[in-house]
Order: sequence, then structure tokens, then C-alpha cells
Amino acid sequence: MDFSKIFIKDCNPTKMGGQAVMEGIMMRGADRTAIAVRRADGTINVKETPVKPHGKWMKWPIIRGVVSFVDSLVTGTRTLMYSAEVLEESMPEDEIEEPGKLETWLTEKFGSKAVFNLMLYISVVISLVVSIGVFVMLPTWGVGLLGKVISSTIALNLIEGVIRILMFILYIAAIAQMKDIKRVFEYHGAEHQTIHCYENGLELKPENCSRFETLHPRCGTSFLMFVMIISLLLFSLLGWPNLAMRMVSRLLLIPVVAGLSYEVLRWAGRSDSMIVRVLSIPGLLMQRLTTNVPDESELQVAIVAVKACLADRPAADRVYDVDSEGNLINREENAEADAGDETEADGLEKAAE
Repeated sequence: MDFSKIFIKDCNPTKMGGQAVMEGIMMRGADRTAIAVRRADGTINVKETPVKPHGKWMKWPIIRGVVSFVDSLVTGTRTLMYSAEVLEESMPEDEIEEPGKLETWLTEKFGSKAVFNLMLYISVVISLVVSIGVFVMLPTWGVGLLGKVISSTIALNLIEGVIRILMFILYIAAIAQMKDIKRVFEYHGAEHQTIHCYENGLELKPENCSRFETLHPRCGTSFLMFVMIISLLLFSLLGWPNLAMRMVSRLLLIPVVAGLSYEVLRWAGRSDSMIVRVLSIPGLLMQRLTTNVPDESELQVAIVAVKACLADRPAADRVYDVDSEGNLINREENAEADAGDETEADGLEKAAE
């Protein structure tokens, strides 16, 4: 692995990060997030949302990692749902599935926004329950069966941690074979290449972005690998009590593991020392699975998202469309808003340049 292409000398690391979604990318800048999604007709839908000011918790190590983890989970799910909505809107009418009776009833009674929020939080809860059940509870239960033949608590904890990591790797390797996920992983690679390009001071255009690696030291995949490794070390300090105690202890320590992993990732993102490079190897290897080389159209979407985050206009809730070069498109449904606010339109065109 060529670290010089990942921990690039003389680059200017930023706090900008993102997430690949269905046919698009969400970028998070200093004061806003921007979701850019490629429509079926080739245009790019952009949604900007102001970032709420950080509270006092951002000054508290470990705690800030826990809050950031929960916030990222909710934001990530909301972003995925939004990208799916944009794609559905641009699909031919005969390909759109009719909503079920329950969804229709809930929408009529509580409104589409309430239903969206309900689905959002249900999705987050289900994701947490399944993830904890599969990657935390299942390994400790399975390894517990070996307690009859293995007496070493160190060996049992080590086996549990290794099995958890292998399960995670196999899960990622399996979903990486799915056609839609391969596409998402290409956008993930586009996200990293575009951030590398920006941090190295080059003009944001596809040919410049494609020069860089699809791996990045501050990637969320690296965070998940830190979670796996830190949990292995932390759980090993607890010995090997009965199954109920192991289950409870692992649940209670999940916030601690998330907080510690966040601090390690922050440190890794600010340093390119040999220690950081060695610690980053597991996460970078995982990124070989979660990133693919993007094409030009995917890089164009990533560039639109980054430029939206860098625009010098005040952060505000905005939804608009641009072409592949980032030029503003005035659709008929936005004509009234555009006519009523020429200054805003000028700002959008400036940001798209």
C-alpha cells in the first residue's frame, strides 16, 4: 500500500466528509450539508441543509464521539431515504410502486413529513438492533459454547473479537457483489477522490479528482474497523463472566467503544506519523472493499456536492437542480421562487461555476 498517495505530504486536511447514497453523495461542510443525486434524466438534484451549531459536548472527549455517532446514523439514514425519493420522482410512472394501505392511511392521517420521520427513526432502531444482535451478541454467545473446552479468558475474548471482525468483513464482501451496492461504492470512491483533490488545492474537475486514490484516512469504514479492534481490546479486560453479564457489559460499553474510536479517527486524520499509518492499515484495507473507481459522471456529482458546501452564500435550506457542469437549471416548478428572488439565483449560479 502506497501511503504517500493516501497521507499526502503538504496537503491541507479539512473536516469535510461525506457519505455515498443511491446515485449520489452527501457532503458535510463547515456550515451545511449538501446532497447531490443524479436524476434519471441526467440532471443533478441538490439539497442544502444548514448544520446546527455544535453544543458544549464537542469539547468533551469520548462524549462527542458518542453524540457524533448517533447523529451520523440518523443523518445517514435520512440522506439515504432522500436519495431514494429523488430517484423515485424521476422514474417513469409505470415503474413506481404504489404505496401500501398502511402508508397511505398514515400519510392521510398524520401527513407525509410525519410518516417520513416515523420511517426514519424506525429504520435507525432496526439497524441498531440488527447490528448489535449480529455483530455483538451473536459472537459472544457462539464463543461461549467453546468455554467448555477452552479455559483461558484471554483466548476466549481474542476468538470472540476475531470472529466479530471476520463476520463484518464477510458481510461487506458479500454485499459488495450486489449491483446497486457496487454503484454506491463507486460514489464512495468519488467522494474520497474529490476530497483529496480539494485538500491538495487543485481545481475541482473530474480529470484532477481521478488522479487520487479512492482511499482516505478519515473514512467512516476506518471508524468501523477501529470499533472492532478497540472492542476486542476493551472486552478482553472484563474477563469471561457468564453469558448474561457478557451481554450486559458489551451493551453498556458500546458508547465507550464508539467514543474512543472517534477520538482515534480524529487523531489519525490530523497526523501522518508511522504509528498512525500502522493503525490505519486495517481500515484502509477495508476501504478496498467499500470503494470502487468511479466514472466521470459520478465524479461530477461529488464535485457538485463539494462546491455546494463551499459556496460563500449564507447557509439555508435550498433545493435546486444543476447540470453535470454545475450550472443552475430553472425547472418550471421552481420558476416562481426563482422569479421572486433574483439575488438567490445569482448566488446559486456563482456557486455552480
